[in-house]
Amino acid sequence: MMGTTCFPTANVVLKPLKLSGNFSNLSDNARCLGSRVKLISFSMSKATHLKVSRDALSPTEESLPSSPRAIGEHDLLIVGPGVLGRLVAQKWRQEIPGCQVYGQTVTTDHHNELIQMGINPSLKWTEDTHKFQNVLYCAPPSRTPDYAGNVRLAALSWNGEGSFLFTSSSAPYDRNDNGPCDEDSPVVPIGRSPRVDVLLKAENVALEFGGCVLRLAGLYKADRGAHNYYLEKGILDSRPDHILNLIHYEDAASLAVAILNKKFRGQIFLGCDNHPLSRQEMMDLVNKSGKFSKKFDKFTGTDGPLGKRLNNTKTRQVVGWEAKYPSFARFLESSM
Repeated sequence: MMGTTCFPTANVVLKPLKLSGNFSNLSDNARCLGSRVKLISFSMSKATHLKVSRDALSPTEESLPSSPRAIGEHDLLIVGPGVLGRLVAQKWRQEIPGCQVYGQTVTTDHHNELIQMGINPSLKWTEDTHKFQNVLYCAPPSRTPDYAGNVRLAALSWNGEGSFLFTSSSAPYDRNDNGPCDEDSPVVPIGRSPRVDVLLKAENVALEFGGCVLRLAGLYKADRGAHNYYLEKGILDSRPDHILNLIHYEDAASLAVAILNKKFRGQIFLGCDNHPLSRQEMMDLVNKSGKFSKKFDKFTGTDGPLGKRLNNTKTRQVVGWEAKYPSFARFLESSM
C-alpha cells in the first residue's frame, strides 16, 4: 500500500482467538446532504470505468453507462482502497452516517468486494469533472512507474475545501543508528536513495497542492506485518538489534480519519505507537504469546544499518489522537 512500510500476508495459522475490533456493517446506501457537484460516472450497483487522458494508472477504459450521482460535501475518495483504505472507509462512514465512499483502483479484481462493503469502486477519475472535498491517497508505489504523477491526478480530483491526505512511510527520515526521530527530524537528501526519492517526490506533490502527509511506521494486524513475515522465514539473516516502529492498521486508519476531519493544510504527520522495539524483542513476544502455529527461530545477521526510534507526540497533540493499541505487546495481550 502507499508508501508505508508493510509486509505480505504470510501463511501462518493463528490459533482460535477472540481478537479485538469492531467491524460493523458497511452497506449503508444513504447519501450525504450538502453542497454538491455533478458526478456522471460513479454507481453504487457496479464498478465504474472512467477514461483519463494520462496513462499514470492502467488499464484505461472507455466510460460505461452509469446513473448520475452527486458528490456530497462529506463524501470521500480513497485512492487505493486496500487493507488500510477499507478500514478508513469503515471509520469514515461510522463517523458521518449516510456519506458515500468512493474507491479508486488499478484493476477490477476486488470491485465486487468493495461494493459489498459499501464502497463505490472505479478504475479512473477525471480531474476536470469529478471533484471531491475529501481525498485520501493510500495506494502503494509498486503499481505505477509514475507515483508522483498519480498523486498529482488524485490532487486534481480534490476541490481544495475539505482535506487531501497522502499516506507515506517513515523511511524518508535520515536515521539508521537506532537513535530518536520525530516529525521534524531531517530526511534523506534527494538522490541518495531511489526508493526514498519516490516517496519524497510524491509527498512534495501533496504538499504543493496544500494537502497533508502522514508518514506511517510498520503496519500490522494479527495476520499481516513484520512478525508474520519473520515467522514464515523462521531464520533470517538480519540484525536482531535493529529497532522497529509499528502501528496497528486500525490505529493508522483512525489517525488518518482524525487528520481528514481537521482539514489541516500543508503539514506532515507521523503515525506510530510510540513503543519502538527490536526485531528480537518483537519475535520473543510472538513466541511467548502462544497465539501462532509456528515459532520463530533466530536472526543471524551481525552487520548492516540499524533503525530509528520514532516518537509522534507532536502529532498526537496537534490532531488530538491516541492509539487503540499503544504497543505491540498490548496488542498481543488484548487479542486473547
